[in-house]
Amino acid sequence: MSDVWSGLVGQAPVIAMLRRAVAGDMTHAWLFTGPPGSGRSNAALAFAAGLQCERGGCGECHSCHEVSVGSHPDVRLTRTEKLSIGVDEVRELVRTSALAPAGRRWQVMVVEDADRLTDQAANALLKAIEEPTERTVWLLCAPTVEDVLPTIRSRTRLVVLATPSADDVTDFLVQHDGLPVETASYAARASQGHIGRARALARDEDTRRRRREVVSVPGRLKNLGACMAAAADLHDLAKEEADALTSEHDRREKTELDRSYGVVERGRRPKEYAPALRDMEKAQKTRAKRRVLDVVDRGLMDLVSVYRDVLTLHLATGTDLVNEELRGEVVALARASTAELTLQRIQAIFDAREQMLEFNVPPLLALESMTVALQHRAPA
Repeated sequence: MSDVWSGLVGQAPVIAMLRRAVAGDMTHAWLFTGPPGSGRSNAALAFAAGLQCERGGCGECHSCHEVSVGSHPDVRLTRTEKLSIGVDEVRELVRTSALAPAGRRWQVMVVEDADRLTDQAANALLKAIEEPTERTVWLLCAPTVEDVLPTIRSRTRLVVLATPSADDVTDFLVQHDGLPVETASYAARASQGHIGRARALARDEDTRRRRREVVSVPGRLKNLGACMAAAADLHDLAKEEADALTSEHDRREKTELDRSYGVVERGRRPKEYAPALRDMEKAQKTRAKRRVLDVVDRGLMDLVSVYRDVLTLHLATGTDLVNEELRGEVVALARASTAELTLQRIQAIFDAREQMLEFNVPPLLALESMTVALQHRAPA
């Protein structure tokens, strides 16, 4: 059986660093950073398992198993489906962190979305990190160091994960998931190093279909009407995928709420049920909004991959394309543009991303603006 480190694809320097920490080179707070799909939270949880394991993360013992299934009493994982993590939730974490661990080793507090901390929440967390409790370890995860307060990052040890190479992801999918090499290779390229995305692309035809529709957009943008239609299609595809990801979770959540209030068994609704239902539906609506943004964001990165392929042809920097199956369309885009125009289009995609994620511009409006900026025009 593999140890807890085997799931960290293409992260040999990180694994070596964390192994040294487990062996004794410890500090009380760590910040895991890296691009989406690089495995920030996986690395943090592997580290948590290594800290609880008598053999440093063997992957076979009871402690390693408990961490892997989320039931270890001394490992607490905080993630959010909301747009932010509030101060009340962090204060509860801080209170918990002040307790002694149930076992003989460490109490590990993992915050998966440290970049979503509100200012008040970050300040509450800062106090706990500044005045660490003995045998409590904080593991924070964020895309970059700039996504957390400078005062927090200055008190943590930085762990920087890299995007795994396509070859590393291919080997992982073949060896761990038993996928054919051709399928694994396509998924590795198309995911651009995102392990979770690669697995979805390899296993699910609907995921592959939605990506094919997204990467076909650049070739369709020949006039204003086509741009508006493409923006609507991108938005609809994101909603479709977001619904697929959240609908089953929402259904289970509603079933559990009904059961907890006796609605299923007794067929009546106590007065406390209606407010609880409203709170749950509000939380689900917020979660759905975030999910749509996440899916749109991933789609934008798929679009960027097409224009980066075009740029590769412009600059003759290599022969391998992320979207090898679209080589004909990529060649046509390269012939109809210049490297400068291609860079402008890539910037237009990142501008749309910033509008949605930083300035709360409605996704459809941002996508319409983007597709107009991507519209075909003759090189100057």
